Amino acid sequence: MSDHLTRDFRGYGATPPDPQWPGGARLALNFVVNIEEGSEPSVPDGDPASEQGLVEAGGDPIPGRNLAAETMFEYGSRVGFWRIARLFSQAGLPATAMACGLALERNPEICAWLRASDWDACAHGWRWEHHRLLSREEEAARIARTVAAFEQHLGAAPAGWYCRYGPGLATRELVVAQGGFLYDSDAYNDELPYWTEVNGTQHLVVPYSLSTNDAKFMRGGIATARQFFELLHDSVEMLCAEPHPKMLSVGLHLRVAGHPGRAAGLKRFLDHVAARQDVWVCRRSDIARHWRAVHPAPGG
Repeated sequence: MSDHLTRDFRGYGATPPDPQWPGGARLALNFVVNIEEGSEPSVPDGDPASEQGLVEAGGDPIPGRNLAAETMFEYGSRVGFWRIARLFSQAGLPATAMACGLALERNPEICAWLRASDWDACAHGWRWEHHRLLSREEEAARIARTVAAFEQHLGAAPAGWYCRYGPGLATRELVVAQGGFLYDSDAYNDELPYWTEVNGTQHLVVPYSLSTNDAKFMRGGIATARQFFELLHDSVEMLCAEPHPKMLSVGLHLRVAGHPGRAAGLKRFLDHVAARQDVWVCRRSDIARHWRAVHPAPGG
């Protein structure tokens, strides 16, 4: 078994390292905007059924092609993206576009906006598929194809990698073998980046979170913009009050937080953190580069 697949239940323990965030910030806050529309399973793309994950009618699955679900995804790229992008622009804050390669291919206007923005990009796979079910050869080809899509449509390779549905046993090895990635985020086990060894190479992991994620709207955890704001607000308050500075990831989806009644909570939170002096709102690649500079890989 590769070193990075050995489970570690201790992590940094009771005394995590001081991340030394810029400006003495108590918290590094990264917003992840998932761009998936057009990459989800669909009958026109040869799949047996329409994807119904994170859509308004997800609790009532329909076999085969679901035209309602298809249009719910389309809302994300047609409307939701532009509302979310506008809120970040108005707040003067950056974000990370976590995009599927096929979604970039099918949304050229979004790509044009991203190229002109101060957002960075993280690869979210070629499309929605279970990497754990792919052969090594298939998975390596998907990773390479995704990188090529970013280079073609955004003008640069993605800084990081994050699998839809979670990684397979070979994913991290193949990401390292592909090269060019500053980090991957296929982990949920910490509130700080950490190094792991992959076949003799030191590789940086910037953990993600599904707890501060708008997916909770669709899975029954929260129902209103106020609840979403309170979840995010309280997370920041708690982390900033603790003795050791940390990082926080907030996950957003175009077809979820992009709806007005939910975007209102996001706007309130963006205004809140924009006014704080102890929160560093940054891109995911900023966190990775900072960690590499301040806490370089063991052995240099």
